[in-house]
Amino acid sequence: MNARMLATLSLAAALAIPAAAQTSPSTTDPSTASSTQTNQATDSNGSGKQPLQAPAREGFWGRVNPFARKSYVKRQTDPIRDRVNELDDLTAANGKAIRDTDARAQAGIKLASDKANEADQHAVDAGNKATMAQQSAQQATTRIQTVETVVGNIDQYKASNQTEIRFKPGQIELSKNAKDALDEMANGVKGQRGYIIEVQGFSSGKGQAAITNSQKVAESVVRYLVLSNEIPVYRIYLVGMGNAPVASTDENGKTKHMSGSRVEISLLKNNLEQLASDSSAPATTQDQQQQPK
Repeated sequence: MNARMLATLSLAAALAIPAAAQTSPSTTDPSTASSTQTNQATDSNGSGKQPLQAPAREGFWGRVNPFARKSYVKRQTDPIRDRVNELDDLTAANGKAIRDTDARAQAGIKLASDKANEADQHAVDAGNKATMAQQSAQQATTRIQTVETVVGNIDQYKASNQTEIRFKPGQIELSKNAKDALDEMANGVKGQRGYIIEVQGFSSGKGQAAITNSQKVAESVVRYLVLSNEIPVYRIYLVGMGNAPVASTDENGKTKHMSGSRVEISLLKNNLEQLASDSSAPATTQDQQQQPK
């Protein structure tokens, strides 16, 4: 009798412990706990979703049963799988955003570099143009100075070449040596400008006869230069000097008077030919680069 009562009390105590554990009241206010969990979820989760809840109570044997049902396992793992998939989506979105930002940054850097290179090229071109402009200005200044010099000395002729031709008394025809000397002088001025030829005739004798004879020998020289060498007549100045004294003197210091006739031909030049050659000079390489294509 006593043994039966002890067994009954032991079984009742064993059943009362799990029931007391399941029905014991919580010491925490449910509304306060829910609010705290919501705030913690908002602070700890970037997605703003509620954290995973603890599994529902299914009794003592539902928790400790090693042979749990498939529906129970699925119900416990589905929320975890959803959160893992959501994390993968967020990671992929963040990676795409980072790649887009990097691409935009690289494009901006490349655009800035291209603009800087273009600005450098413009600066180099501007420097080259400034250098060419300065050189052109210097050339123009040099030409202007040359023109001013030539204009100032336009009527200043200097002797460049002189030739003397002698004639026998009473003769006005040119010898072969005389023609060769005139040809040599004429060949040196063909196609040139800024020169004149001065022809002075001298003849022995007295008075008007000497002047007339000197005029004739001088005219024979001019005629040969015009007809045989095509020297323009306006470039030749002729004068018959008659029996003018020769510049040289004899041993006694007296002025010499020559016998027969002679003609002095002087080639006189100014700087006009130099100006023409400078003006007609071909353009330099830099001038050609400045010309429009």
